[in-house]
Parts: sequence; structure tokens; C-alpha cells
Amino acid sequence: MSVVTIFFCGTSSTRFDTNHGNYWNGELVSTLASHHTGREFADWIVIDGPGSGNLQADELFTKSRDYGLSGTLFGKGWEENVNHAANIIKGKCDWQREQLTEVEYNRLKAAGIPIEDVKVEGSWLWRKYNYGDRSVTQQALQEQIIRTFRKGGVIPTQVNLVGWSRGGISCHMLANAMYADSALKNIPVRIFAIDPVPGINNFQEQRVKLGANVKEYVGFYARDERSKGFSCVIPQTVSGTKTSIFPMPGRHATLVGNAAANGDSGPKVLAEPGLIVRHFAEKCLQRWGTPLSKTLNLTDVDLRNHSETIVKDAAKYKAMEKYSYTYFTELDQGERYVSLGSKGVPFSAVKGSIYAPASGLTTSVLDVAAYRNIA
Repeated sequence: MSVVTIFFCGTSSTRFDTNHGNYWNGELVSTLASHHTGREFADWIVIDGPGSGNLQADELFTKSRDYGLSGTLFGKGWEENVNHAANIIKGKCDWQREQLTEVEYNRLKAAGIPIEDVKVEGSWLWRKYNYGDRSVTQQALQEQIIRTFRKGGVIPTQVNLVGWSRGGISCHMLANAMYADSALKNIPVRIFAIDPVPGINNFQEQRVKLGANVKEYVGFYARDERSKGFSCVIPQTVSGTKTSIFPMPGRHATLVGNAAANGDSGPKVLAEPGLIVRHFAEKCLQRWGTPLSKTLNLTDVDLRNHSETIVKDAAKYKAMEKYSYTYFTELDQGERYVSLGSKGVPFSAVKGSIYAPASGLTTSVLDVAAYRNIA
């Protein structure tokens, strides 16, 4: 069996957030990726989120550009991220960075490698620099890694997806892109999503519905988030998809390791939600065939203690609701407003027999037994 795992970072988040100051023990998605014990590109990839600075542009399997602020505000660039991920699964790029960057040029020059001098074109005001061509592109190297080390052939037998925020929505988008692709349609997909938030005007069908290729969907949702424009998506799934959704006290970033009292920045105060979500992300991925190191391996006693601490700190989580990442808060009538598929509903309305457990987003954090559906 060949399993490829794809980690989608959230908006403005990157693979380097394992050491980000806002996360006391590393941001969850980047940390999980760093703990994968397989070979990058053959077994796994991690993709920076929209608005993160385009640090991976030279390595993508599809051409992208720097969207700047529009990446942060509107998610621009995530279509290219999804195309890149699909191409990685296929082991074939549709674009290559053939020219050297300035950093690469300077590194080769400093090492005494005989390469042509930089070419300068245009006037002093509109000057452009050509640093020469690469003898081998990053994409060609990565294609070779996939061909050599992906077990059982290039096309994997299973794909696992993990994502937070717009990275969670990217999981939905990729699963749907695979279902529409004859070469990838029959690959079973399993998704672990953490508070998937598309942003304003981004509730199109490919972001809020999932097809029959998704065999299991596990989602954790931030109960105390109230930021305007941060409505999360509980996707519409088909009858054959095992769907488990859980509420978690805290804000959008609390669930991926931000332990600040306001859910944004500050010292470690409320770490328990992030620990619980990380534990079950690890459990699901390992159950789905993703090899990981440095896992938490929480016991039922640990989970019970963390849950009781959360209940004890109920007033602190309630206080989070007055904060907003976007300055404005939602007129929520006492609870978060979410998108069930493409339909807006109150947080507590998302429950029913299609979910395991049926209590859905009304599940008590003290109900440790409810997690047995995913452990």
C-alpha cells in the first residue's frame, strides 16, 4: 500500500511555523509534517498557505505568482496550491523553474562554480536581472525522487489530507479536484480538517461539498471564534463517508497550538484544546497509514484531565468571544454562525445521524468516549 500525505498550512502560515512565537509547541500542521518519517515528495509534502509570502514558488509543480495581500484577504493562490498537490500525486509537474534565483546565483559564485555573469537588461529605472539557467530544475529532481522512492508505482493507493483554516478548505478542493480527474478519481481520500474557514465569498461547491472518494472526514471546530469573515465549513458529505465532527473550546488558532488567553498572541495559558486536537490528528493519521514520530500518545486519563481543565477554565474561553482577528465580531446571537455545506446555521444545529457521534457540534468536551469513533 502506498500512502501520500499532504499537509495544507493555513492563511499566512508556512512549514516553518514549527518555531513560530505564537505557538508554544509549534503550529499543528507544520509540526505534523515535520514529524513524518517518510521521504518528502515521495511520501508527503507540506504546502504553505495563501498569503504566506510565496516562499515555495520556485519548487511548486505548477506556476504560481505572489498575490500579496489578496492571498491573505481572499485566498488567492490556493488554486495553484491544489494543482501543485494533484501534480505531486501524479508525480509529474506542469511547469519548471528553469532560471536561477539571485540567492542560488550568489551561492554558486561564492563556491567558485564557473557560471556566466549576471545579465542586466533595461534602463536603470526598469532594470531586470537574468541570473542564468539551472542545469537541473527543482521539479525534475523531485519527479525523480517520486519515481524512485514512491512504493508500488507513482500513483498512490491512498491519499491523506490535513489542513487548518484555508488549508482545511484546500483539503476539500483537492479531494474534489481528484474526483474530477480520471487518473485520480478512484484513490480513496481521508481528511483531517481543523476549523476550515474559506473567507468571505468563498463558499463555492468545490469548497463546501465532498464526493464519494472521501472515505472518512474528521473535523474539529472552534466553538468560541467570533471574528467577522471566519465562518467555518462543515462539508456536505455523501452517505458512504464516515463523518466525525467535534466542537472544541477556543478560537481559530487555539486548536492548532496557540495557547494565548486571547487566541492570538501572548504566553501559554490555554494549551489543552491544542493538545487534544494534536493527539487525535496523530491518531487518525497513524490509523490511516501515515508514519509519524514524536507523537503525544495521550491516555484516556490524560484526555479526561485536559477536558476537566477546559471546563474549569470555562470563563476564560467565554472571554475569547469578544476578540476578533478582523476587528469586527459576528452578530452571533450567543453562538458561532457556521456554514453547513452552503447553508448558514448556528453552531449547535450541526448534529444528527449522519455524524459519528450523532451529537456532532453539541458533543461535550467531557465525553471522552465520543472520540472512540476516530481513535
